[in-house]
Amino acid sequence: MSVLEQQALTIEQAFESVKAIKENISKVLIGQDLVIENALTALFAGGHILLEGVPGLGKTLLVRALAQSLQVNFSRVQFTPDLMPSDVLGHSLYDMKTGDFVTKKGPAFTNLLLADEINRAPAKTQSALLEVMQEQQITIDGTSLQLSSPFMVLATQNPLDQEGTYPLPEAELDRFMMKVNIDYPSKAAEIALLKLNTEQVSNERNIETLPSLLNAELIEQIKALASNVTVDEQIYNYAVEIVTKTRTWHGVLHGAGVRASINLVKAAKVTALMSGRDFVLPDDIKAVTPNILRHRLILTADLELEGIDQAQVIEELLHSIEAPRI
Repeated sequence: MSVLEQQALTIEQAFESVKAIKENISKVLIGQDLVIENALTALFAGGHILLEGVPGLGKTLLVRALAQSLQVNFSRVQFTPDLMPSDVLGHSLYDMKTGDFVTKKGPAFTNLLLADEINRAPAKTQSALLEVMQEQQITIDGTSLQLSSPFMVLATQNPLDQEGTYPLPEAELDRFMMKVNIDYPSKAAEIALLKLNTEQVSNERNIETLPSLLNAELIEQIKALASNVTVDEQIYNYAVEIVTKTRTWHGVLHGAGVRASINLVKAAKVTALMSGRDFVLPDDIKAVTPNILRHRLILTADLELEGIDQAQVIEELLHSIEAPRI
């Protein structure tokens, strides 16, 4: 029985299904296994993900391969300085024949939305995603329209020191469950990518041949399984202790809010599920902490002048807190 034909998933079946998707995407995105895993964690935790890296590292390729691996609707919006909110969400259009206003839905009415180079659009357009990311609905001329599940925003951005980029508003950054930095692949992985793109058909054609392994219904089943993963009281305390400590940590101007605590536990549950377990370990919390906190910490100018970034602060913070023994 194929994955698409299964009607009810167990923990073991969910583990195998997610493993199959990871292997599927890895056929075209070589050497970025951890990034793939983070994207799937956000998907099954019901969150959104922000991918950052210089051009050419496969950010868009990852999203397209994920969309191809899932039997769901996919839309891509190229964010540019002249992009308007209505270009993303939609607008009302007057129909001369009927004399009525007709709602023209934008590309945000989908399951997977790729917001490509999101930080090349001004803050007004970026902020248009706030409602849809938080409430999974879009309001057009006073009418709220609910989106179907699953719904996930996968945004890519170039580093802020590049020309023509705008910083994302803090409120929007907080809506992203994870911010994942994509780095250069290893030499071996880059050689494999070189061969894949020069000895055979192009990677664009390779993506089109990837099989679709999960439909919307089964994605929701995996999300439900993940939400039921057992979390010990000590794990809740550990997650909250990590987040609250960011608010008083030396050199942190603004720490993480309550949404960070919620996302820590949600992501840790999926991490446990992807490891074939029905319970969360402290290591699951540790594994997801950097990607969930890095875009939520605002450092003082003094710390930045010293060359200390969010990753170093998070590492020191984790070392300062004793993990519970479960």
